Amino acid sequence: MGDGSRIEVRPDLNGPAGSGQGGYACGLLAGHLGNPAEVTLRSPVPLGRPLPIERREDGSVVVSDRGTLVAEGRRVKPLDLDVPVPPTVEQAREASQRFESPLEIFAGCFVCGEGREDGQRVFAAQVAGRQLVASPWTPSDEWLALEGVVRPEFVWAVLDCPTYFASALARPGLIAMLGRLAVELISPVRFGEPHVVMAWPLGSEGRKHDAGCVLASARGEVLALARSIHIEVSEVPGPAAPSASR
Repeated sequence: MGDGSRIEVRPDLNGPAGSGQGGYACGLLAGHLGNPAEVTLRSPVPLGRPLPIERREDGSVVVSDRGTLVAEGRRVKPLDLDVPVPPTVEQAREASQRFESPLEIFAGCFVCGEGREDGQRVFAAQVAGRQLVASPWTPSDEWLALEGVVRPEFVWAVLDCPTYFASALARPGLIAMLGRLAVELISPVRFGEPHVVMAWPLGSEGRKHDAGCVLASARGEVLALARSIHIEVSEVPGPAAPSASR
């Protein structure tokens, strides 16, 4: 049943292949669910077009675009992850200097795109001596925040890309797209303050690659926790994207 609610991804908030950045799109939908939430992407998220939200009797929600299922979301229990000790901001900064994106198609992503001077430049690369990736992040663009706190959908956005690079630690050259993202928002993310985004691999099963991620304060306090599934593909999908089955 629809109540007139919609989500819309601005054209500049894109990920790869001219579609909406996955974490951001998931975060928009999560805003209609509550916290914690899990969103499964079923096809690329269109840019610059309002997408209607339909609510199901079980409390979950779905988003479609002209008859094509785009995403499904639901409330979940708090995430149960064994979180590694986050690196310091300086350690994350040192790691990010080794960042190399494996595909040109990611260069325009507003979170991790090296070609986006107006992006968030979350360049998560391996921390020396550890099986995890990290990047510093200081949210400084005014449109990210409201009353000094980063909007939840942008927290979701920065928790997406690092999990892909974490999965690629064990699979160099991995090409994969976000299939599912679950996020638990724990504490407000303060605008203008330095943070660390850290992600680590949790294993693989067939084409599915599982990873955890946290956004931490400069003091190491975990502010947000995420778990993702990325679906391995032979090439970046166009009209249809891989989905993560329940």
